[in-house]
Amino acid sequence: MKENIYRNTNCGELRITDVGKQVRMAGWVNSIRKLGGITFVTLRDHYGLTQLTVDEEKIVGIGKETVISVSGTVIERSSKNPHMPTGDIEVVVSEIKVLGECTQALPFEIADVTAPEDARLKYRYLNLRNPHMHDIIVKRSKILNFVRNKMNDLGFVEVQTPILTSSSPEGARDYIVPTINAPGKFFALPQAPQQFKQLLMVSGFDKYFQIAPCFRNEAARADRTPGEFYQIDFEMSFATQEDVFAVAEELATGIYGNFTDMKVCKAPFVRLTWKEAREKYASDKPDLRNPLTVTTLTDIFENTNFSVYQGKTIKAIVAPCEGQSRKFFDEVTKFILDLEGKGLTWFKFADGALSGSALKFLSEDEIAKMTARLTPKNGDGVFIVADTEPRAVKLIGALRNELGERLNLIDKNRVEFCWIVDFPFFERNEETGALEFAHNPFSMPQGGMDALINQNPDDVVAYQYDCVCNGYEMLSGAVRNHDPKVMVKAFEMAGYDEETVKLKFGALYNAFQFGAPPHAGAAFGFDRMLMPIMDTDCIRDVIAFPFTKTGKDLLMNSPTEIDEKTLRELGIKTIKDNK
Repeated sequence: MKENIYRNTNCGELRITDVGKQVRMAGWVNSIRKLGGITFVTLRDHYGLTQLTVDEEKIVGIGKETVISVSGTVIERSSKNPHMPTGDIEVVVSEIKVLGECTQALPFEIADVTAPEDARLKYRYLNLRNPHMHDIIVKRSKILNFVRNKMNDLGFVEVQTPILTSSSPEGARDYIVPTINAPGKFFALPQAPQQFKQLLMVSGFDKYFQIAPCFRNEAARADRTPGEFYQIDFEMSFATQEDVFAVAEELATGIYGNFTDMKVCKAPFVRLTWKEAREKYASDKPDLRNPLTVTTLTDIFENTNFSVYQGKTIKAIVAPCEGQSRKFFDEVTKFILDLEGKGLTWFKFADGALSGSALKFLSEDEIAKMTARLTPKNGDGVFIVADTEPRAVKLIGALRNELGERLNLIDKNRVEFCWIVDFPFFERNEETGALEFAHNPFSMPQGGMDALINQNPDDVVAYQYDCVCNGYEMLSGAVRNHDPKVMVKAFEMAGYDEETVKLKFGALYNAFQFGAPPHAGAAFGFDRMLMPIMDTDCIRDVIAFPFTKTGKDLLMNSPTEIDEKTLRELGIKTIKDNK
């Protein structure tokens, strides 16, 4: 093999034992520092940093972020840097070659993690030179490799499913793709490989997995990127909910145990029904690191004279507030008002009794029953919201999270998983009251056809489950429906007739006619999984080339308009918005 003309060592590997070696290195000029007639240069590549000493005349005209190749001798540093793996040595440079000159002013300093996000995304190739960002992408690769090895060890077969497929009502908006072969007709990018992985089970494969690209045309949020994302998708034949949990727990504890220093909870994970989670934590994505719980007081104030509580769902949280000032309680009240809540009632508990301005509106019996149910301790604060049922749940859930943060109750060095099970199969549209699938239309209702026929639709429970980690949904899955009759009945109840089912899910519907095994599966949101590992609360930090919050790719300047000729060939006509 011919010797590399650019380098024979990298910027991260030289140690004190290499003193005296003649080396050739290549990379980016990370920093330049002049001292007398000597210039100190830090050279950076994929592997790390090495300090160079260069005669001043050799570095003239070479600026930061220029790509260079250098030759020189390794010597021991007189002033060592214990924070740098190569900090015991430096390279005395005898020759420099410029390989790629940086001719433009940098839009931000490479090391600046506080630069505006839009600038960092527009110049993502510069942002990824930041060692911290670079290490995130490298670690992502290592975790992907771990996942593949683990799934192979567990007997799963990796299969790539199609990217161009048909549109289907799976919960989010599709990205549609025109084709010149069928003008006026469209492919859709898959929201998930849901139907294909079920078809693989019908095909006789026992265990499937895929690091699957998914596409959802929806708004962004901190833990969700618009456009595309990846999930660890898996499915198993002749499997129950318990089988899925065993695989997911082994995979999750393996990833977090091997790639973080945090304390990871052990399997089996805590299990909560959907109803229990909403009642105790006012969320189906509870952060179990937060010790605060929610208590319902609605029945106590059923006949109250306090107008604020009349006809309302009433939820309360007790929190340790020893030493907190009036300002603290006012700020918490403002937090609720900023969420468009109608207000917050709060009390302090000391010397065995509650105090607070709202007490005068409550009867002695109401105060006694409330105190007995909440069991506050001296120094505790009691926080109460009263609103419609869905609003009260939303507000008290947000308040629980806020109090946990403000009171420093959350151990950020812990990883706490839990299962949320027994989701409702249907939910009601808030505007029309019509039945809609609450989660996944391909889930098996508990009780099968009998449940769909004989139970109140609002009471039907699905074999649907989520895995939650530190307040984020990390996995969603289900025991799948494999009975075409049940499939048709479920969609019928949600407003889709059999012909629509055949049209939208024809492959799955037809496949089930040829003998389908019971099967179950799930998918981890891979990008979301990485957020705690990389110690970030922004999902864009763990993706090499993410979209902005508004679904734009600033690097490639997309989405863009398409020329009229191409649109005509595809049978597409655009409508201009005159607003």
